[in-house]
Amino acid sequence: MKAEIITIGDELLNGQVVDTNSAWIAQHLGALHIPVVHITSISDKEHAIKNALRQAEERVDVIIMTGGLGPTRDDVTKVAVADYFGTTLIRNQAVLAHVEKIFRRAGRKNMPAMNIGQADVLANATVLFNDVGTAPGMAVERDGKYFAFLPGVPFEMKFLMENRVLPVLRDSYKSNVFVYNTYLLTVGIGESHLAEQIADIENALPPFITLSYLPKIGMVRLRFTGEGSDIETLTSITDSFKKQVMERVKDYVVSTDNRSFEEVLVQTFTASGVTLSTAESCTGGRISAQITAVTGASQMFQGAAVVYSNQAKMDVLRVSPDTLAQYGAVSEQTVKEMAEGAKRVFGTDYAIATSGIAGPGGGTETKPVGTVCIAVAGRSETRTQTFHFKNDRAINIERTVVAGLTMLWNILK
Repeated sequence: MKAEIITIGDELLNGQVVDTNSAWIAQHLGALHIPVVHITSISDKEHAIKNALRQAEERVDVIIMTGGLGPTRDDVTKVAVADYFGTTLIRNQAVLAHVEKIFRRAGRKNMPAMNIGQADVLANATVLFNDVGTAPGMAVERDGKYFAFLPGVPFEMKFLMENRVLPVLRDSYKSNVFVYNTYLLTVGIGESHLAEQIADIENALPPFITLSYLPKIGMVRLRFTGEGSDIETLTSITDSFKKQVMERVKDYVVSTDNRSFEEVLVQTFTASGVTLSTAESCTGGRISAQITAVTGASQMFQGAAVVYSNQAKMDVLRVSPDTLAQYGAVSEQTVKEMAEGAKRVFGTDYAIATSGIAGPGGGTETKPVGTVCIAVAGRSETRTQTFHFKNDRAINIERTVVAGLTMLWNILK
């Protein structure tokens, strides 16, 4: 049992909108052991829609199409799909009443004529009633294949998937092949060095287990994927290889599941009953933003000081004017005082401080663009380190965030 996702919209192709629907759908299909083997983005054109459906029907069993169900002239999905299936559109009175009710609830007495067309559905389809929007979904089953046509608006798509599509797939399209995914998150080791260290283990993997490297700046997530008909045996064998890798690179492993680095930090701090604050200059609050984006961060995060100017460093964190004059804002001496000042101001057990030249300007011969200093103050010591990144401002900031969190993790361990 395999699936394909087709997303419709010129806005996806020209980069105006990022396709988050496919990732969400793929995750939920994966939970049903229905792997997505193809994701296609196409324009709002009838021929593109019909060609995509034809190709998908040849290679997979489940086709999920999103987008193009709105009321405007460029929403041509229903017309194209009706032609593809050799059927017509009929007006569904229950859907029409629902759309009219939504307009009355919004205080609009006259509903535009174009919205009436949203009640038109495929004559051969099962209507997927949309409680949270005006565009209904539709499902068609043909020759053992399942087609679902859903709105592109993310919250409407998710509602229909969770309440209309996934229950059908769960009951009627169960796969005989199970897909089991398990993860390791490593920090502080590059992808090539990691691959070199575990090459013999990777070479010993049986054909039904694959290992994928999912790198980001400063970290690599490993995904072990096993496919087989016996889920218990599959889980046991896959986990045994995961344990081998985990033991080999244990100094770099921060998570044995699919959590983010920030989630691991928040949960570790919370479980240990310790607290954190930040003092940020070149990162401009990015570290605190990533920490507080995690549910439960309020249990361990106390506050942040974004101190961009020297005056702010002195006024808020009591960084010594002599330190700034002698060593400069971008120095290990200054970030040490910043981190210890944040600990004192916010009353925390740990604090991270950053100061650097993110670029593209501001560098000097002795401190070129990309020079960043980070300090982490812990319960009994403060560690400092200077990094030399490159010339891209956004990447320098991202690298600084990861480096700071990695230093925090190391001192916490």
